[in-house]
Amino acid sequence: MLRYNSGMKIPLLLATVLGITTSLLAQPSPKSVTVPITLDHNRTIIDVRLTLPDGKLTRVRGWVDTGNPELWITADLAKKLGLTLSGDPRPTLYGKERKATTPAEVQVGGMSISLAGVKEAHAILDRESIGPGCSAEINLPATVLRSYDVVFDYPDRQFTIGPPGSITFKGTPAKATISSAGLVVVPTKIEGQIHTLTLDTGASIGLISSDLEGRWHKEHPSWPYMKGAVGAANMWGLDDEPQWELLRLPSILFGVTTLQSVAVASFPEADLKRYDEWAGTTAIGLLGGNAFRGSRVGIDYAHSTVYLEYPPSAPPPAPDMDVVGLTLRPEPDDRYTVLAVVDVDGKPAVPGVKPGDVLLGVDGAPVTGATMGQVWSLLGGKPGQVRKLVIERGGQRLTVDAPVHRFLWPESKTN
Repeated sequence: MLRYNSGMKIPLLLATVLGITTSLLAQPSPKSVTVPITLDHNRTIIDVRLTLPDGKLTRVRGWVDTGNPELWITADLAKKLGLTLSGDPRPTLYGKERKATTPAEVQVGGMSISLAGVKEAHAILDRESIGPGCSAEINLPATVLRSYDVVFDYPDRQFTIGPPGSITFKGTPAKATISSAGLVVVPTKIEGQIHTLTLDTGASIGLISSDLEGRWHKEHPSWPYMKGAVGAANMWGLDDEPQWELLRLPSILFGVTTLQSVAVASFPEADLKRYDEWAGTTAIGLLGGNAFRGSRVGIDYAHSTVYLEYPPSAPPPAPDMDVVGLTLRPEPDDRYTVLAVVDVDGKPAVPGVKPGDVLLGVDGAPVTGATMGQVWSLLGGKPGQVRKLVIERGGQRLTVDAPVHRFLWPESKTN
């Protein structure tokens, strides 16, 4: 028969407690990684790495997109990774696609980001990027991001990602709703009315219900307005972009933070309905990257909270559409076609350019193969400056002087 030795009770208890404490202390706290970004057309583009069939890593450009729950990848990259493509080619807004299996993971700054929850990928055919005028070959969609903490640091051009609890968020918090698709839905107030908008860092400009935008334009004729997609509103070069209506909202109460002077474009109602399915609610649209220039945006998905921080040195909003008045289309062969020339005071903003012309260069810099963000940087400047465009028309090259105009700003006379 064993006898219970009460004298051993305390030492054994202390040993047990010390063992548990040591074990807990030995466990590393979750860590995040920070990588530089290329802010291209207000979109966050980063370097990511994927594993090839031979086990080696390949570096490609990745697009961090909080507003898209779908995984996109170029068909060429999918084949390079040994992924299986299936199904017949299907039309998309930007060309054609096929279904594809997904990579197991993608690495960001040495951190492995699991893609296990994504059932299938959309393999974009006949393009070197997943979107026209974009450098990315794959995206990090909302369905993946929702499992992490993230910070988009626009002033310092950095992106931070880590496991839940790994980031100490700064700035003003606002409660949000995270949809099943991973979209971040935030209550907003515009002109005293409560609305619902999503936070879409993948969009170059905000998109608002075309019906609501039209009503605001009639009710507030002093708000800067124009028709035609220039600058950030020239998102993809879609056929209907020359007919888009743009409006500048004086202010938006986003959660509890006031965003000043935000440009938005009209969101076709049919497209908005599909977006509402992703958002899991009836939203009036989305706020794109242009709304957050100069701020740091943190998303605590686990606690459904968005943090906005404005550095003390951040300047007030400045005109963000001082550009040449063209609407462009990035073609599959990496050239840029002129879709339209917008009007200024009832006259073409660039008289020497016609729809169908091919834009080859700006001020001596070639644009073929450049991204939309790079092209629009070349086409920007101060009002009154002149950009020398090289265009091709009917097999002939022409040089055209193109003035920079101030679009969609209170003192703008553009209609």
